[in-house]
Amino acid sequence: MKRVSVYRNKEEKDGKLMAVEDTIKDFKKAISLEFNLTEDDIKLYSSNGCEINDIRVIRDDEKLYLSSDVCDIAKREGNMHVYDEKNKVSDWIKLNVGGKHFMTSRSTLLAKEPLSMLARMFADDNNVYLMNPSTKDSTGAYLIDRSPEYFEPILNYLRHGDVILDKNVNPRGVLEEAVFYGLDSMIPQLNHLVDKSMSSSGNNQSLTRMDVIRLVIMTPTTSELRFQGVNLAGADLNRLDLRYINFKYACLSKCNLSGANLSHCCLERADLSHANLEGAQLLGVKALCANMEGANLKGCNMEDPVGSRAVMEGVNLKGANLEGSNMAGVNLRVATLKNANLQNCDLRMAVLAGADLECCDLSGSDLHEANLRGANLKDAAFELMLTPLHMSQTIR
Repeated sequence: MKRVSVYRNKEEKDGKLMAVEDTIKDFKKAISLEFNLTEDDIKLYSSNGCEINDIRVIRDDEKLYLSSDVCDIAKREGNMHVYDEKNKVSDWIKLNVGGKHFMTSRSTLLAKEPLSMLARMFADDNNVYLMNPSTKDSTGAYLIDRSPEYFEPILNYLRHGDVILDKNVNPRGVLEEAVFYGLDSMIPQLNHLVDKSMSSSGNNQSLTRMDVIRLVIMTPTTSELRFQGVNLAGADLNRLDLRYINFKYACLSKCNLSGANLSHCCLERADLSHANLEGAQLLGVKALCANMEGANLKGCNMEDPVGSRAVMEGVNLKGANLEGSNMAGVNLRVATLKNANLQNCDLRMAVLAGADLECCDLSGSDLHEANLRGANLKDAAFELMLTPLHMSQTIR
């Protein structure tokens, strides 16, 4: 928790050392109690004379003032960036981004994203960046070695809060710059534009492991990450934490997902044919009508101890290898498992009603209380069963 010294005026007499509350309203309420003031009369000023309206811009151990006389002193000392009556900063900043000049106000860089890199660079005239002569070009513009093409939509976003891109501007390039500058509120909008751009262009190029990792890192934990219809064919995604991602209709054919955590993912109608999911975590996964023909699911875990069952109803697992997998309680109703290897699987209380198990090898598997009603068991192997088959529900 941050703490600050609060004074009535610039004379710094009778100050109070106070903890910064969660919101500016709560903080002003605490100040009103300490200084015996009405909450509506309280205005906070920093040492350079700027009025504080956002709790996030307050630094730890900073000095704050309740009187506007700090503004007059700051003006005389030349240490203030004054807001005029229209709430605009009177001083302007010239930027040289990758050789192209941009003119903007300090309030534009500070107001919307006070914790971003740009805000920190220009919040205080005494910081190292602004005081270093090498950070300016011959015209006095501050040098930033980044792409000017992608900086322009970022600057416009800080001005009006909307992401607007010209036709020839790649949203992925702007996304990279938004991450670099730390513009957290801009990233979800750009992620949406990237997805939209990929789907509208009909681009079938497969994403790489780094593409997936980058998107996973950049997406806030409060937002849903969607790879719906995305081409990930042949991608190496082994051992990645991909929980709760929406892969509906995605192409994951021949993808390496060994050891990956796909728990609670949506794989509905996704193409996972001949993919490698050996040792993957599939707790609570939703794979309705997914294509897993010829896939390697050896040693997978689908049993959720808290009771969220994997739903693989109608899935195509023809010729798949599920040897040694923990599939207790899994829903494989009307699934196609013809010629699949189900040796030594835990299928306790699994739902296999109406499933095609023709020529399946179920040797050594545990089918205790499994539902096999209406299943096609033609030429299926049931050797060395852990529990007698009659303990399963096999009545048609």
